Amino acid sequence: MPRPGHGAVLATQETLDVMRLRYGDNFAGRTQAIAYGEEVRLGDVRIKFHPAGHVMGSAQIAVSCKDTCIVASGDYKDAFDPTCAPFEGVVAVRRVHHRGNLWAAGVPSRPCGGRGEKAAGVGGTVSRARASGRRLLAGQGAARHRPVREAGYDAPIYLHGAMEKITHYYQSRGVALGDLRAVRGMKKSDLAGTITLAPPTATSDVWTRRFPDPVTAFASGWMRVRARARQRGVELPLVISDSR
Repeated sequence: MPRPGHGAVLATQETLDVMRLRYGDNFAGRTQAIAYGEEVRLGDVRIKFHPAGHVMGSAQIAVSCKDTCIVASGDYKDAFDPTCAPFEGVVAVRRVHHRGNLWAAGVPSRPCGGRGEKAAGVGGTVSRARASGRRLLAGQGAARHRPVREAGYDAPIYLHGAMEKITHYYQSRGVALGDLRAVRGMKKSDLAGTITLAPPTATSDVWTRRFPDPVTAFASGWMRVRARARQRGVELPLVISDSR
C-alpha cells in the first residue's frame, strides 16, 4: 500500500479507495484512477496496470518503451482468490519488486499450500480454540476472513475498530465475508469461543486485556518460519498468505 503525502498518485480505483479510508481524503495532492489493461502515455513511455492477484486493487505495473518492457510489482500470487482480480502474466525483460519478501520475488521456497489445505489448517485451529472456550485473536488484514469462512466457520466474526472500514469496503464490492460484528461494547462472557480479527499491533497492546485467557493467532505466510512466530509471541501461527 502506497504511503500518504505524495504530490500525485496513479493507482487502481480500489487502491485509491482504500488509501482514502486509511489516510483520509487529503492523502495525496492529486489522484488518477487507472483500470487494468488501460494505457497511459508519458512521451514515448507506455504505462499499463495488470492484476497482481494479491489483494483487491493490487497491480503489476508494466513500463514499456520501444521494445523494452519492465514490470514493477509488490506481492502477487497466481492461485485463485475470490477477493480480487486474478493474476495476469506479463512478459518483461526485467521484473522489479519493492519488497525483499521471497514470495514477492517469485521464489516459492516456503509454499503455503492451496486454498483447501489452508482451510483445513484454519478449521483445525478454530475447532481447538472453540472447544477450549478460549477467545481466538487473529492478527492480519481484511482478506484473511475468507479462509476462516472456507473452513466452515459460520458464526459471527468480531472486528477490532481499525478493521471495520476496509472490511466493510470489501463487502461493498461483493466479497462475501459472512456475519461481521464490532467487538466494542461486547461483554467478556459473550466472547468465549469466538474469533476476533485485529491488526497485528493490537495483539500485543493493552486492548487485549478485554479478553480473558485469549489465544493469540497470526495469519501470514511468514508463520511457516517458526522463529517469526516466536518473536511475535504467537501461540497459534496460521500459515495463510495472500501472496504467492
